[in-house]
This record gives sequence, structure tokens and C-alpha cells, in this order.
Amino acid sequence: MDHADHVRLLQGGVPGAAGTWADLGAGAGAFTFALADLLPAGSHIFALDEDASALRELESAYARFARERARPRIETKRADFTRDIGLPPLDGVVMANSLHFVKDKTPVLGRVHEALRPAGTLLLVEYDTDRGNTWVPYPLSFETWRALAPRSGFSEPRLLSSHLSRFLRRIYAAASTRD
Repeated sequence: MDHADHVRLLQGGVPGAAGTWADLGAGAGAFTFALADLLPAGSHIFALDEDASALRELESAYARFARERARPRIETKRADFTRDIGLPPLDGVVMANSLHFVKDKTPVLGRVHEALRPAGTLLLVEYDTDRGNTWVPYPLSFETWRALAPRSGFSEPRLLSSHLSRFLRRIYAAASTRD
């Protein structure tokens, strides 16, 4: 997948208004950059990851990326998103290929729910399977997410897009709002 694929996956789940968002498990920023392409200047994106090296890579690459035009401000934070994320109220959260590392998803989704403003958006990008492997230990299919989201305080997810993947067949993006 490339940057255009990442943007396509999130498109339709990001409103046009400026806001404060977080990318939980941002890594080197593939989906952080996609979010930055979809949000207007004046927005603020927190990119959280435990890997300080990946966050430094994100910062360096974003400095070049942001030269092209006015873009949202990105602030990196080394943190474990499965614990208290310590952010201001958020308009939206992206969890792209990060929730599949968490076995017990309910407490994490509870923290995300609390971090979102009322009607805030959660964009989930995951492999569309419930069978994991060494690299993707606890994935959740769209059907599983449809059942879990309402139990976690979110609206029924809306499928935004999907993309064929050599790795676990298909990846999807879904949007839910905080109820």
C-alpha cells in the first residue's frame, strides 16, 4: 500500500472542519500523513507510539511533507495507548493496524471513548479476519467490529473502504462515533 491507498481508506471518515485528532500506534506515520492530507490546516494531530525511533522518523519525514502546503500541526508523544493516553478532548482518533496487538480490546476502547468528545469519530483500520498470526496476533474482522463497537459505546461502524492485501487478504477502514 502507498500513501494514496492510506488516504483512500480514511477518506469519508474525516470531516472537513479543523479539529484535534490522535493516531494511536502511529509508528513512522503512514496513516498520520494520510490524516494530515484529509484535515485542513489549523488542525492538530497527536501521533502516539511506544517506538521513539519511529516517532523521530515521522517527525523528520513530516517536516519535508509539510513544506508542500499548509498542513495540520503534528505533535509526537512516546506513549503506550493501552494505558492512559493523557491527551486533551479529541474530535477523532485513528487506530490503524494497532488494535490487533491488543488481546483485551474493551479497556482500550473505553479509554478511546473517554478521550473523544461527544460525537467524536473513531477510524479503525484492520485486517478483515479474526484469525491472527505472529505479526498480527489479535485482528478483528469488520463483522466482529460491528458487534464490539456498540458494546464499547460507539455507533454501529460504517465501512469506509477496503483494500486487498497480500497479508491476510483484505484490510478495511470503518468509522464509528462516540455515542
